[in-house]
Amino acid sequence: MIVRVSGIGPVDATFEAPSSKSYTHRALIAAALAAGRSRITAPLRAADTELTAQGLESLGVPIEWLPGEITVTGCSGAFPAPGEVTIDCRNSGTTLRLLASAALLAPHPVVLTGSTRMLERPIGPLADALRTLGGDVAFTGRPGFPPIRISGRLRGGKAAIDGSMSSQFISSILMAAPYADEDVELTLPAPPASQSYLDVTADVMLRFGARLERRGYEWFRVKSGVPYRGRGYRVEGDYSSASYLFAVAAVCGGRVTVTGLNPASVQGDRRFLDALEAMGCRVAAGADAVTVERTGDLEGIEIDMSSSPDTVQTLAAVAATAASPTTITGIAHLQYKESDRVGVTAEVLRRMGAGVLVTEDSLMVTPAHLHGVLVDPHDDHRTAMAFAVLGLAVGGMAIRDPGCVEKSFPGFWEALYGEGLL
Repeated sequence: MIVRVSGIGPVDATFEAPSSKSYTHRALIAAALAAGRSRITAPLRAADTELTAQGLESLGVPIEWLPGEITVTGCSGAFPAPGEVTIDCRNSGTTLRLLASAALLAPHPVVLTGSTRMLERPIGPLADALRTLGGDVAFTGRPGFPPIRISGRLRGGKAAIDGSMSSQFISSILMAAPYADEDVELTLPAPPASQSYLDVTADVMLRFGARLERRGYEWFRVKSGVPYRGRGYRVEGDYSSASYLFAVAAVCGGRVTVTGLNPASVQGDRRFLDALEAMGCRVAAGADAVTVERTGDLEGIEIDMSSSPDTVQTLAAVAATAASPTTITGIAHLQYKESDRVGVTAEVLRRMGAGVLVTEDSLMVTPAHLHGVLVDPHDDHRTAMAFAVLGLAVGGMAIRDPGCVEKSFPGFWEALYGEGLL
């Protein structure tokens, strides 16, 4: 299937932000490990979050999806799985990584596997740290990559962990740590990738009752024996998904308002709004909504997006419509995502006519006269959405495999249709 995107003029649209994928994953895991029952309202029901829920169910946790909410009956930190479990995480790296540490709370071995692309995404640093903390981690295929077989016990103690590929390695251990035999103390020898997601992890853990201490992004300690408690929890709106909607105003001109967003959120992808403002857009935040408006030309900028990785492609798409070049840094770890996002973005922009220069940790986009092309997103939801937005400015764009957006923003195409943009 292919979605065809035509160019449009200035817009005046209002959207509701989908719920946060990152918060939904973490709330599911905290609720599953908690004592008692939790009610998670306004969760994101998407392909990735369903995979996390299915993984937890296979470990013995009852989970019920209801309209607008999830009920989870926690296991008090001890999964009741009756035997060895294999969890197919498909293309959800978050599911595989976050469940890897929690698997040590199961009484029997847990095998984590996934799609062909998943088997190319490294997990060695997490495995090394889990071994230090008491786990037995075996690679059943290529060393350092899934599939992995996890057994043993989360004893706790001190470990150093390299999070420069993914902060999810750190989040994984932190989320399981309240149930270790002793306190867990993590030292990060290098700045982690996507460090703002550690703020999201800490936020969920604290709200579910864990005790966590930290020194910035260098050191974390989680108190053993202070478990999660079942509770009511509401998932906030997702700035990552909202970025595509804000970008419509930036590339087409006009105004877009997105409701359902927490103005005090710790989500790093809020920085996308700073980038748009620096490029010449007007940004106005209210109690639960943000409006982006563009009336003049966009100017290129230089910006570090290391804490806002999921909006790099969207910003690159916006940059292609500016009046001067844009340089985005802090992108090296994007090659380990659902696709090599930097490589794919550069290839599509070049085919559209833009100038692109890629280094190990930067992407420079030089605007030029653009034309639409056929985009193969390589099963990457963020590639599909970023170039669909650019297509609204350029016209003649065709997006192959549009269903891949189900991973994080199932209502993306419907949202655009609903506002008359497609």
